[in-house]
Amino acid sequence: MGKNTIPEPPQSANLIQAGTFITGDIESNGNMRIDGNLKGTISTGGKIILGSTGSIDGDIICVNADIEGRVNGTIKVKDLLSLKSTAAITGEIYTDKLAIEPGARFTGTCTMDQRQAESAGNETLA
Repeated sequence: MGKNTIPEPPQSANLIQAGTFITGDIESNGNMRIDGNLKGTISTGGKIILGSTGSIDGDIICVNADIEGRVNGTIKVKDLLSLKSTAAITGEIYTDKLAIEPGARFTGTCTMDQRQAESAGNETLA
């Protein structure tokens, strides 16, 4: 007789859709995709994807991030931060690795220091 196993659900992301406006802080252990607007801090133990229609006025703390939209605040990414061609960032960046596509705009400071990036990951859900 065969063994019955329940398949694990695919890794999915929490979604804030375009046209949604949230004021307040968000904490999550999983991945997040934001196509709407957030005014507050977002902290996750996974990846944050900010779509081209999304904006965040506040801080981002995560392990990895893909930014296509607008951010006004401090970004702390433990591993890889990718700024896509439509990204517009104003603020400070702390990360271990940074990838920037042509067309991305960034005004502020960037610190690429593994120790500071790792401390950013320790702040996640502290």
